Amino acid sequence: MEIYIDSDACPVKNEVIRVAERHNLKIKAVGNAWIRFPPMRTELEQIVVEKTPDAADDWIADHIQPLDIVITSDIPLAARCLALGAFAVGGSGFEFTADNIGISLGMRSFNAFLREIDSETKGNKPFTQKEKSRFLNALENIVQKSIKAQADK
Repeated sequence: MEIYIDSDACPVKNEVIRVAERHNLKIKAVGNAWIRFPPMRTELEQIVVEKTPDAADDWIADHIQPLDIVITSDIPLAARCLALGAFAVGGSGFEFTADNIGISLGMRSFNAFLREIDSETKGNKPFTQKEKSRFLNALENIVQKSIKAQADK
């Protein structure tokens, strides 16, 4: 089991490192640029891809394996990874599943439509400690599910 980070806009890198270190999991951080990570005890591989749309998403979808975990806010990437048998969780701690990915994709399209017709768009809210805690709990639960699924194989 490995953890893949869609790293260009990931606000929870330090939280991912905490969980990866606890379980001795390898992290693959994929993005358009090199990103500084703090020193860590777990193995980190940074993959820098071309600065083209979806290059990081394509790399992750081409390399992720069943029961791996992807950290992404990109709903189409989450859907691709789920289809390959991996787990997916957003930076807010929302776990994407087969049961909710369809509605998530639909809401993404709906929100894009709303942004098109409303020129006043608001930026992202600041990331709170509560959201970081929710993410840590969600990632820990997903790691436990993956460990159990591997043991059941």
